Amino acid sequence: MSQNFEIVARLGKLARAGIIHTPHGDIPTPAFVPVGTKATVKSLVPEQVRDLGAKAVLANAYHLYLQPGPEILDRAGGLGAFMHWDGPTFTDSGGFQVLSLGAGYKKVLSQEFAGKATPVVEQAGMGTDGVVASATESAKPVTSGVADSGDKHSHSGDKRGILEETEESAKIGAPTKHNNHPGLARVDDDGVNFRSHLDGTKHRFSPEISMQIQHQLGADIMFAFDELTSLLHPYDYQVESLERTRKWAERCLAEHRRLTEERAGKPYQMLFGVIQGAQWEDLRRKAARDLGSMSIDGQVFDGFGIGGALEKENLGKICAWVSEELPEDRPRHLLGISEPEDFFAGIESGADTFDCVSPSRVARTGAAYLANGRTNMSRAAFKEDFGPLQEGCGCYTCQHYSRAYIHHLLKAKEILASTLLTIHNEYYTVKLVADIRAAMIEGEDAYRDFKDEVLGRLGRLTKE
Repeated sequence: MSQNFEIVARLGKLARAGIIHTPHGDIPTPAFVPVGTKATVKSLVPEQVRDLGAKAVLANAYHLYLQPGPEILDRAGGLGAFMHWDGPTFTDSGGFQVLSLGAGYKKVLSQEFAGKATPVVEQAGMGTDGVVASATESAKPVTSGVADSGDKHSHSGDKRGILEETEESAKIGAPTKHNNHPGLARVDDDGVNFRSHLDGTKHRFSPEISMQIQHQLGADIMFAFDELTSLLHPYDYQVESLERTRKWAERCLAEHRRLTEERAGKPYQMLFGVIQGAQWEDLRRKAARDLGSMSIDGQVFDGFGIGGALEKENLGKICAWVSEELPEDRPRHLLGISEPEDFFAGIESGADTFDCVSPSRVARTGAAYLANGRTNMSRAAFKEDFGPLQEGCGCYTCQHYSRAYIHHLLKAKEILASTLLTIHNEYYTVKLVADIRAAMIEGEDAYRDFKDEVLGRLGRLTKE
């Protein structure tokens, strides 16, 4: 039995409420984990994250590897100490970003050199995998960049904006005839070569390197390095990729064991294996069986991440396939999920924790999560609305500020708008999952009533 996870209540065949024990505190599950990609939940200080009810935060190994570097966090005492967060922390392996963020640097280069005859490849020294500004891009008026940049600060701001937009919209590219992973990443059986989306510099991740980085970052829970695929990758490549991920998982376990012994004075870090397989039942079940039973010199996975490409309508079914094969005594994390109906589907199918950037991302575009759905607070209807974002909401924003004030901040492009909306959206999401947990513990009838109430108000209730 795992010493890091206990089950306190069950619901149906797969759903359970539990507690994950970490050196920096307990995580009651099910739980939503806010994302602090670069060691910060954007626009919030850690005290605000704690006050809105979050028990843990998740950061990204890829981003922290590039900036400021894992050795800096290690010297600071780990991720939590570095960002002044005293609760549990997660880091993902960086695999998704390695395979998806190459486009960011391409976009910046295309803008910087738009209208110039010299190919971007030569200017940046990128070699044959680089990008040349397209004819369409070159025809666009140059609003910033090398050609007419008189204001370096303005240019820097434009570049940063493009990168931030790219980071938030990153996705695994569809395969082409000649390349299964178009962009700035190249996958082989040993690891991945990639270029930084920040400056185009060359880097390499392997299972061992990912483990070394994550041990330096010092999170309580970290994820094994894996290869992600899109729904457009054919079955044959999914099989090939899954076998590569299985072998990488073995190497992650071996390196994790070595580093744990080498850094014996540090708190133990839990390692989660990541289950891939896209939407293929045989592949998902095989991956779950393989990683669930995997042991390298006595080192096993402490939990599991359910990741990869899947369609929303199949989320519950895929999660159930995996949960039916995985060991019962270890936690399961469903990556990248934040919609209310997806929480219910995932929890009923055995998921314990969730993370997603959406609550904070949409807040920065002016959207608020309300009981009846996501609402754009910059709409004129809120200009003279002096009520809270959501009646009865206990978050700091709703207790102190009106819709009219937030509408004003958005129109005035004030930074405070992002802070207040992020507080509310993260509070809504964290509390929703905590309330699901409470209803589960109360019993089947309480859970069903709560689910019907939440999804009914959102207009997303479906007949079972």
